[in-house]
Amino acid sequence: MFHQNTGESQQIAQDIDQSVDLLSLSEEMPANEDLLNEDSAAPVIRLINAILSEAIKETASDIHIETYEKTMSIRFRIDGVLRTILQPNKKLAALLISRIKVMARLDIAEKRIPQDGRISLRIGRRNIDVRVSTLPSIYGERAVLRLLDKNSLQLSLNNLGMTAADKQDLENLIQLPHGIILVTGPTGSGKSTTLYAILSALNTPGRNILTVEDPVEYELEGIGQTQVNTRVDMSFARGLRAILRQDPDVVMVGEIRDTETAQIAVQASLTGHLVLSTLHTNSASGAVTRLRDMGVESFLLSSSLAGIIAQRLVRRLCPQCRQFTPVSPQQAQMFKYHQLAVTTIGTPVGCPHCHQSGYQGRMAIHEMMVVTPELRAAIHENVDEQALERLVRQQHKALIKNGLQKVISGDTSWDEVMRVASATLESEA
Repeated sequence: MFHQNTGESQQIAQDIDQSVDLLSLSEEMPANEDLLNEDSAAPVIRLINAILSEAIKETASDIHIETYEKTMSIRFRIDGVLRTILQPNKKLAALLISRIKVMARLDIAEKRIPQDGRISLRIGRRNIDVRVSTLPSIYGERAVLRLLDKNSLQLSLNNLGMTAADKQDLENLIQLPHGIILVTGPTGSGKSTTLYAILSALNTPGRNILTVEDPVEYELEGIGQTQVNTRVDMSFARGLRAILRQDPDVVMVGEIRDTETAQIAVQASLTGHLVLSTLHTNSASGAVTRLRDMGVESFLLSSSLAGIIAQRLVRRLCPQCRQFTPVSPQQAQMFKYHQLAVTTIGTPVGCPHCHQSGYQGRMAIHEMMVVTPELRAAIHENVDEQALERLVRQQHKALIKNGLQKVISGDTSWDEVMRVASATLESEA
């Protein structure tokens, strides 16, 4: 791991407070430079620092450095959407990526295989972890840098954006002495943030909380965190088995990926542990089907499952420029179907505050499934996903309904909710 030296950290901090001309910096760079030169005034270091500072300033989650036949591109993922920031001379691609590999303690001579590393930045009181991934392509290496600002994470159930009813259901669930609580959704839907918020709520001196993660994204004081390491056969399943010999009260498994992990998690919950984990499914009821497909018997699933939270991230409308406009006939029909009364909804406009995007920040929409005796019986009887979905709908709001409520309040837009929740409409048909 590379710990940024004081001079470079100060330069990044200064760049965050100032307006940096990335294009001018890229044009100043020579095509060849001593990569091991640690002088912070060196052009390649100044450009990398400026890119990092701009990404931090714009609260980007990822930096993409991409190479093509004749061009290269630097893009930031901001609020879940990629935005082109700079298109420097293609000749600089190898130099930029090699410098990043030096910072991440990767092998700069090895360009044939993917490599992963980390850069640790300390800027003032902020600790920023940068996960580096390089990938060979037909036009040269490309890199993605994931930025994790450890100080920006607000680990509280109050910050999850849940309705009062959903938050109360979640608080009741996490106080159970045993059972499995799952958070489901696609990659980048905020599942880890929800799990960390739950862990923080449970983190008291009277509990032994242990996790196995891939990777450990945020370090939590008072919680034992273990990282998966496939190079030494440290898998989720192996880590989970070891954790269960450490007298835990609460166990968090970063993801249930295979049959072995699923079965160990179920057995752990049945032997008196509260187990938290994630799955990649579109809906709460879909998680039941996925676990069955992994080989978990329905009678074990019905006994162990306590609750499931399905969620997505939507972009938040910019409060400076959003407007409320009348609903269209098609939109009115959807709101009526979900028994929601509405005449106007929030829509994006665009202004300097949001870089003309109409959005600023993100928020989650949720679908909560608490396993009631009726649902438990249905799972035990091995009912299909559609029948289970109908039972869930009788007791809990659909993911899309939660999203539409936030459209009415002006927090997000119709297009955003349709973008992330359209796959769930099929299960309601």
